[in-house]
Amino acid sequence: MARQPALAAGPGEVFFAGVDGHAQLPQLAVGAGDLDANGMCHGSNCGERALPRHDADQAGEGGRSAKYFRMSATTTISPELLRRFDMAGPRYTSYPTADRFVDAFAAPQYEQALAQRRDGPAASSRPLSLYVHVPFCESLCYYCACNKIITRHHERGQAYLRYLQLEVELHAAVLGTGQAVSQVHLGGGTPTFLSDAELAQLMAMLRRSFAIAPGAECSIEIDPRTVDGIRLQALADLGFNRVSFGVQDFDPQVQKAVHRIQPAEQVFALVAQARSVGFESINVDLIYGLPRQTPESFAHTVAQVSQLRPDRIALYAYAHLPERFKPQRRIVPAELPGAADKVSMLGQALAAFQACGYVYVGMDHFALPGDPLAVAKRQGRLHRNFQGYSTQPDCDLIGLGVSAIGRVGSTYSQNAKTMEEYCNHLDQGRLPVVRGLSLTRDDLARRAVIMALMCQGEVVFEAIETAWLLDFRSAFAPELEHLQQLQEQGLVSIDAAGVQVTDEGWFFVRAVAMVFDRYLQADRSRARFSRIL
Repeated sequence: MARQPALAAGPGEVFFAGVDGHAQLPQLAVGAGDLDANGMCHGSNCGERALPRHDADQAGEGGRSAKYFRMSATTTISPELLRRFDMAGPRYTSYPTADRFVDAFAAPQYEQALAQRRDGPAASSRPLSLYVHVPFCESLCYYCACNKIITRHHERGQAYLRYLQLEVELHAAVLGTGQAVSQVHLGGGTPTFLSDAELAQLMAMLRRSFAIAPGAECSIEIDPRTVDGIRLQALADLGFNRVSFGVQDFDPQVQKAVHRIQPAEQVFALVAQARSVGFESINVDLIYGLPRQTPESFAHTVAQVSQLRPDRIALYAYAHLPERFKPQRRIVPAELPGAADKVSMLGQALAAFQACGYVYVGMDHFALPGDPLAVAKRQGRLHRNFQGYSTQPDCDLIGLGVSAIGRVGSTYSQNAKTMEEYCNHLDQGRLPVVRGLSLTRDDLARRAVIMALMCQGEVVFEAIETAWLLDFRSAFAPELEHLQQLQEQGLVSIDAAGVQVTDEGWFFVRAVAMVFDRYLQADRSRARFSRIL
């Protein structure tokens, strides 16, 4: 294998205060909004009318009913709960979480996991998912915690592609060529930092080594400032059928505070163009908890997004960790909203999006009723992985590129985080995996419990017992005792069949999941995580 040159690192109000000091959620009024036969919401008052539950009581796979969370005027979040749960905790895109990865798991252990997949039934019975990390951005967003390289030197994209080619070839040498792929996702950074020709080169590279199935989900994250209608058409021609636009907030003052100026008109035009070229799904990312946000200003952004009507909405809580992420040190702490305001923003978004017909898929995602995520939610087969919620449970994920994380079988792996180390490994003909984890049986059982809470809002004892051949009440006796406290606080409901998260508890679902995190309960070290509220 030829040695390649190394890449150097380059240079409406929703909560209101009652006399008792509680934060209270609004009631969804039945009134002026117009909904057509397909549940579409029209006009500026779409948030004022609640859509009837869409298949909410239809049984999913195995006869289970879907669980939906609904806000009402009787749902209150007390100051005591706000204080108690204003703490740090994992987002649980995996369990165990990535901070538990160890250096002892490296390229040899990863290659062994790939070989086990190649020689086992998974190679033919379960397609792969591919994630490609493109780290480059032209401009720095102060809130960003992603692994990125800020540069205007676009020639670096071509050099990076040469290293991605080496990494893909090393995977093919172990797995063999032609492994079926049902999902491809390009993230970053800014994938559209690459030119159309470079993106075409990347997709051709993947197709030479993997068999991307007809109808596979091919998605790409887009900074709206980097594309126009012509580029969107080029992406569609390359086979991308899903796009995600990073909006975060439409308020000009918030955009200025985080160094990301993009007019709402620009995003509206791009979404219209994406629809016109035939993208099957359009996602919009929002962040609440950013500097200068208020419940009132964010309500306006939510109303604009409701009018935009994307197929999916990802609503993330801002994680302020300036000690870990240097760009966040440019954010003025005094301008950050408090916990009560953040809960208010989440509550009003829940109410408004559901009133406009969106299904609340999970902790940070909404989808229109016909979207595959909403369908998976109704059928009880929603999954959560390193990219968030997914329609494909048990799908092995190959992570490609600097810092990319993957999952193969019962292992997790992560590539080198710096460009220099990533390239050095590939220069020496080695896969760039530098850390990871082989999951134990206890890890796998706890992961099933945590993902059930995060995805379905409930744990059915019998399902866990059947899958893992254990007695739930015995295996998780300390956890159930801890959950009794959360039940007294109104966050969960426990009966003979299982545990259910309440509407109030969904605001704190990460805290509920943390009860089952053996590692977290053992060391109580949470400073590395974002705050729950």
